[in-house]
Parts: sequence; structure tokens; C-alpha cells
Amino acid sequence: MTRVIGLISGTSADGIDAALVEIGGGTADLRVECLRAATYPYPPELRSRILAVCGGEPLSVAELVALDDAIAREFARAALAIQDPTRPAEAIGSHGQTVYHRPPDSGAEMPLGCSVQLGRGEAIAYQTGIPTVSNFRAADLAAGGEGAPLVPAVDAHLLRHPAEYRCIQNLGGIGNVTALPPGKRGESEPVRGWDTGPGNALLDLAVEYLSGGQQTYDRDGAWAAAGTPDTELVERWLKHPFFRTPPPKSTGREVFGPDYLRECLQDAESRHLTPADLLATLTELTAASVADSYRRFVPRQPDRVLLCGGGSHNRYLRSRLERLFAPIPIQTTTEMGVDGDFKEAIAFAVLAYWRLLGIPGNLPAVTGASRSVLLGNISPPPRPA
Repeated sequence: MTRVIGLISGTSADGIDAALVEIGGGTADLRVECLRAATYPYPPELRSRILAVCGGEPLSVAELVALDDAIAREFARAALAIQDPTRPAEAIGSHGQTVYHRPPDSGAEMPLGCSVQLGRGEAIAYQTGIPTVSNFRAADLAAGGEGAPLVPAVDAHLLRHPAEYRCIQNLGGIGNVTALPPGKRGESEPVRGWDTGPGNALLDLAVEYLSGGQQTYDRDGAWAAAGTPDTELVERWLKHPFFRTPPPKSTGREVFGPDYLRECLQDAESRHLTPADLLATLTELTAASVADSYRRFVPRQPDRVLLCGGGSHNRYLRSRLERLFAPIPIQTTTEMGVDGDFKEAIAFAVLAYWRLLGIPGNLPAVTGASRSVLLGNISPPPRPA
């Protein structure tokens, strides 16, 4: 069994999720056990810089390099902190911090997509002394894919059921789904996956704005639960072209970020919504966009929906999903044996493991890539002098 550390900071940029994972086998016989996991928050100043860049703030090349180094330093610290000192990990799989994502556009002068993750693997390998796999999205993008989502290939191994049609719904900064028809674990066909739309990022932006910077998120969805969703406004927002675009598709803060929130705030003001009503309406948009996406693009309605990511702890959001999906049961991946808070960190440990074995990690049916490819660049640690 190989010990690999998986690292990721999602679209919400609230910290680095780290998982120490023991992995064995290849594809058909993959074995995965998460030994320990933790979240390491960014220093507040660094998080503010990251969010500013994600929001479109311009940087000089020197400032970009400095930010890249600062993020790598925090990722290296997280890797060292999650280590088992009695048996160090043999590899790191680091997703990094996404600061820009542009999906492919066949009508553009440059049709290939582009995705930028900061926290370079070479710096992490140098600071930890552990071989590091990073820059996972580049190879899929070069093959004409979206570069996202990449986790469905791992979901097929960890959560597929022989009799149930399952949808694994991640509620991170951006929502994404893995649609898993019944089958043997590890079978990748006909697994599908795509981004469903806004998740926590839009809600967090709204909470920070409405609280004057005093809050960064709505704990348990309590603020939103005090309001009433404006369903007419939700229906209007669901007419956004992204929701009607068929998969493969991916998105990010570039679409559902500060500019989009400003439009939502204008709509809310014109309809005289209170802050609680606005949060309830934005939460309803997240829930409704998930349900709408399933109706449009999942070949059949699932037997079970399994939530993961930070949004799975939002009780109000979960209650709205339960209402929209009834009588389909809504549970979490944690209840199925895969920690919902660290599933993506676990997944990037597995993707790094596959890269080291020379096993392709993308699913062309999910990302739209022209072929299966090896994901990630391998950065060896410096040799001792």
C-alpha cells in the first residue's frame, strides 16, 4: 500500500483540505483508506488576496509569482502537518488553488480552455522533500476537454452501487455532480459528471456583503432560513445560459462571482427583498439549479442523492434539496463510508497515485476530452547535495 497526501483548496478559498490516504491496487482492484484528514485555513490576508484575484483584480507578474509562492508555502505546511511521522507519505497530489477557469469555446480564436491553479508543485516538493503531482487539469484541457470535473473517475471506484442509480452532489464553491448508474465499482462507463452551477461561493459573497465583512458564511443556513425565497426571481435566474447548456460543462467565479452577485443584488432591491429573503433566494437558486440540472441531463432520476462538500452542512440548503427531490432520499457520502468533507482531497491523492502508475485519470465522457490522458506534472524533490 502506498501512502499519498491529497491537497485541495476549492472555489471558496477558505482553506486547504488535506488527507493522508493509503492506496493499493490499480483500477479494477483499487483500495483506498483515509488515515487522517484536516482543514488548514489560509492566513486572512492571503485569503483576501486570493479572492481579490479571483474577482478580477489585476496583478503584475512579480505579484503573481509571489502569490503562487505564498500558496505553495501553505500547501507544503498542510502536507507536513497531516503527515504520520512514523511512516512518511511517498507522494503528494496537489490540486492547488484555482484562480481562473475558462472553459473551451469552439467559436473563439483560441478554442482550447484554460485553467490556472496556483501553488506550484515544484515548490511543494522542495519544501516537503516529497514527490509532488500537480497541475492536474492541463492535460485534459490540451486534449480539448473542460479540465473539470476530474473527481467522477474516483467516485466511480468509491461510491458506485451494483443496484442503485446514485448522484454524488458536491456542494463546494461551485456545485458539481457525478451521475453513477448501477454497476461494478471502478467501471467508468457510462459515468457522467458536470458542474451544476453556484454552490457556496455565491452565498458566501452575499453573506460577507450583507454583514459588512463581519461574517464569511451562513452557519447552518440560519440566516437564510429566517427569510422567504422569491421563487419568481429564482425562475428568472435559472434562465441563465449556463443552466441550459448541455454537458460537458464547467464554470467558476468568472460566471457566478462578484459580478453575478451585483446583478442579483439589483434584482433583490427592485423586489424589496430583505437580507434574509435574499439569502433564502440565493440558497433556493443553488438547490433549484441542482434539481433542474438533473431533470435536464441525468438520463433517469436517481435512486439516491449523496451530498459532499461544505454545503452539505448547510441545513437550510439541504432541506430545500430534500423538498425538491422528495421522495428521493438525500444523504451524505460520509454515511456511505467516504468522508464528505475530504472526498476531493482523497480523490486528488488517488489521481496522483494513478499518475505515478501511468494510469489515465480523466473520463472523456465527463470532460469532453478527445481521449484519456495522464493527469498532472510530477515534481521530484531536490536530491541531497
